[in-house]
Amino acid sequence: MIALPVVGVSAVDLTLRSAELTPGQSLSRRIGAADAVIESPGLDSPILQSPDAERYAPVGGFEKYRPDPDKKDGALKAAVPAGAEAVQDSRASIKVHTRHGLLDTQLRELDVHHPLTRGLFTPLRGRLPQGPGEVIATAAFLEHSGLYVGSSVTPRGATAPYRIVGSYERPSELARDELLALPGTLLLPLDRALTATGAPGMNVTDAFLVKVGGDGFTWNMVKEANAKGALVRSRAVAEHPPADAAVPLYAQEPSQRFARPGLDGGRITEKAVMATVVGLALLEVCLLAGPAFAVGARRSRRQLGLVGANGGDRRHIRAIVLSGGLVIGAVAAVTGCAIGVGLTLGLRPFLEEKIGSRFGALDFRPLELLGIGLLAVLTGLLAALVPAVTASRQTVLASLTGRRGIRRANRILPLLGLLAVVGGAAIALYGTRYRVSPTVVAGGSAIAELGVVALTPVLVGLFGRLGRWLPLSPRLALRDAVRNRGRTAPAVAAVLAAVAGTVAVSTYQHSRDVQARHEYVAELPAGTGLLSANENSAHKEIPAARETLSRNLPVAVRADVERLSVGNPNCESYATSPGCGRVELIVPKEQRCPLYESEHGPADFPKEEAKKLRQDPRCAMPRRMGVSFQTIVADERLLRVLAVTDPGSVAALKAGQPVAFDRRAVKDGKITLRLITDPAAAQKAAAVHAELPGQDKVLTVHQAPEGTDSWGVGVVLPPSAAKAAGIATAPIGSFFSLETAATTEQRQRLDGEIDRTGADVRVTVERGYQSDSTIGVLALAVFAGLVTIGAAGIATGLAQADSEADLKTLAAVGAAPRVRRTLSGFQCGVVALMGVVLGSAAGILPAVGLRLTQEREQRSLLERAVEMGYSSPDEPLYVPIAIPWETLAGLLVLVPLGAAVLAAVVTRSSGALARRATG
Repeated sequence: MIALPVVGVSAVDLTLRSAELTPGQSLSRRIGAADAVIESPGLDSPILQSPDAERYAPVGGFEKYRPDPDKKDGALKAAVPAGAEAVQDSRASIKVHTRHGLLDTQLRELDVHHPLTRGLFTPLRGRLPQGPGEVIATAAFLEHSGLYVGSSVTPRGATAPYRIVGSYERPSELARDELLALPGTLLLPLDRALTATGAPGMNVTDAFLVKVGGDGFTWNMVKEANAKGALVRSRAVAEHPPADAAVPLYAQEPSQRFARPGLDGGRITEKAVMATVVGLALLEVCLLAGPAFAVGARRSRRQLGLVGANGGDRRHIRAIVLSGGLVIGAVAAVTGCAIGVGLTLGLRPFLEEKIGSRFGALDFRPLELLGIGLLAVLTGLLAALVPAVTASRQTVLASLTGRRGIRRANRILPLLGLLAVVGGAAIALYGTRYRVSPTVVAGGSAIAELGVVALTPVLVGLFGRLGRWLPLSPRLALRDAVRNRGRTAPAVAAVLAAVAGTVAVSTYQHSRDVQARHEYVAELPAGTGLLSANENSAHKEIPAARETLSRNLPVAVRADVERLSVGNPNCESYATSPGCGRVELIVPKEQRCPLYESEHGPADFPKEEAKKLRQDPRCAMPRRMGVSFQTIVADERLLRVLAVTDPGSVAALKAGQPVAFDRRAVKDGKITLRLITDPAAAQKAAAVHAELPGQDKVLTVHQAPEGTDSWGVGVVLPPSAAKAAGIATAPIGSFFSLETAATTEQRQRLDGEIDRTGADVRVTVERGYQSDSTIGVLALAVFAGLVTIGAAGIATGLAQADSEADLKTLAAVGAAPRVRRTLSGFQCGVVALMGVVLGSAAGILPAVGLRLTQEREQRSLLERAVEMGYSSPDEPLYVPIAIPWETLAGLLVLVPLGAAVLAAVVTRSSGALARRATG
């Protein structure tokens, strides 16, 4: 019992320490054997960066930053110091054909034979690529794709397959799906193949591994590269970082920009949960181990009596029992640490796979392992303390004859327990309201639980008053438990500890689940779904995917939808390549949000004015962040699927008139659609908030009633209106409603057919809020049941050791074997029931403390949002405290019943007769 937590804690300690990379190890996995890696920050201007390259900002700040569309490629290469040795690392993402369908995969070109790449990847099988047509794949890609070394793989759009000649892994990204080829053999040919078909080319991101020699890539060299718009990760800077005063970024940007608002962005709650769980777990171990030592002391009371008969006093008795606790604690410490280390070594590959990163090295921390061992020894001593004191108070005659003696009730202990409950609750609440501290919350909860433990003898006595309403057998068991509170109280405390922790975590998790259900915003009406293309280039695959959908799901209504298209239909919406274009829904100038029409955005407005404008309806943020179509082409069936029942809107679409749901886009009953044929010029205009160049199409629309929920759709054009306006369309998907809920088999069959066709589409069905905590709560309940039954088993052993004479008397007077079993079963069940009831009450406090901590944290976030104008002061804060009644009911019924049955089964039905002690 003591060794088990030691096993877990020592294994976790070694795992976390081994997985925690040193700065040098982490950097080597990112830059290999190079002195630095030069990367693009995605900004078209000089930047300022932190020494670790994790934070950066454009010179002048993000508020005044504007992208430069005219900036030529090659700026990154210009940041490479003259005379330095450099290796280019190019990456892009695309879907790759696999045995199961399509898989999002990162394609990478790198000279894998160059010494600077050593440490970036670890070869596993096969060989490295030697020329065109050859790639190596990560082990994760091979597992997910169903391919193997020696098979062929074809990126989507490629004109020829590539042969996989080897496998490798990236030590810090074991789950990465990636294909790696030599420079110029993968990305460039694929880009040419895509552009030849009219599809957008590859979006390649470059980086350079650099070796400069000497003192390495110094901080001054980093700042020179920043001036050219490059981000640098330098080994020399990481090993010898500059002072904060020498970092221009810290002088420009306020420290608040790098801090997460609202009490460290949720970390306080995480720490509070962790501290509470760990604290209650340690307390549970002590309370569970205490009765176990008590059982041993009761069974060896004759030996302890012989010690007293031969001249030993109470100190010797206490020393003997405490020495047993010390020895057991030491053995548990050594055994537990050894098993924990052994488990970590044996399960290292599995742990690394779960973490997603290889260990840097096995990092043994002797002091930490010693501390864990000392904690086990201390637990053994504390658990043996009460049994030692109790055994020392037994008279020699009572110990030798087996008499229980007469014990007077302790009147001070219940008073101390009541003070501990009140004081612990006050401390925990103080930690949530005034000093948001995980230690205070955990400490207060532990003190309160110890107070309930101290009150257990009194509470057991109160339970005895319920005996008058019970049948004979449970009444006798309850009265026996009440009369022998010395053995019942520790056993009830053990069960209490086991249940309290589970109730605390279950209540906290259930409360979070209730809050998430309340905050959930559906993307579509219940029972409806959307088939949509992941990319515009998949428009040719949509018609076949629609038929596949109708064949495999019980579709009631299917509304096929298309998008407005300008130029090459394969282009993405905001692509700037030649031949691409798009259609923009133009909001009238007076109906646009002023915050985003100014040159530098909100930074151009005084704080109070910006706060006021954020509450302006023109600046309102969309309530629903999922499905979003600015304009869409469909008929009236779309309104049926979206549950839009306005007769005017339905009639307008039937008559060929567009319907507008976004009131900001409508002026005098008309909307303006702008056909943009020069997306590069439009990008330049958008950068300075100028009017986008293009041809306008003004259409008369029907304005849907205010408050109509369009589920993210702004304007619906019937096909005839789009045709009359001379605007081309391309398939984008289908909205659909279901006659009945789709079964798992139907979804699997649909997904399988789509995968086999290789269509780049996705299907989503609105099923409402789906809780992800049910399995976790169920697992906690099962764990609590097992631990509680184990604790109740200890209680049974303690009861049998204390009432052995009574059981032998039952056998002597001819009682049937089932009487002995029944008595033990009811004794165990009564103890388990009392422990579950008290544990359920004691477990509520930690959960309340954790939820109040979370409420304080979220209130701080809300206050900050109100201060900046993003939220209204009237917006309610909903952080409920919900009791998981189903879990509690299961604990109250199943755990005592299981404990009683188990005790009855394992109890011996007969025993040797013995002379009853008399006198």
